Amino acid sequence: MALILLEALGALVVLVLIVWWTMFSGRKGGEPEADVQDKTDSTSDETKRNS
Repeated sequence: MALILLEALGALVVLVLIVWWTMFSGRKGGEPEADVQDKTDSTSDETKRNS
C-alpha cells in the first residue's frame, strides 16, 4: 500500500513540475503589449477586407 502511495506522490510531483515548467518558460520579455496586438489585428482585418 505504501508503495502505491509513494508512486502516486511521485506522479503528482512530476505533473506539478511539468505544469510549472510550461507556465514560466514562455517568452523572455513576456507577452507583447496590447496595442501591438491591436495593430497587427487591424492590418490583418484590412487585408481580409481588400481581398
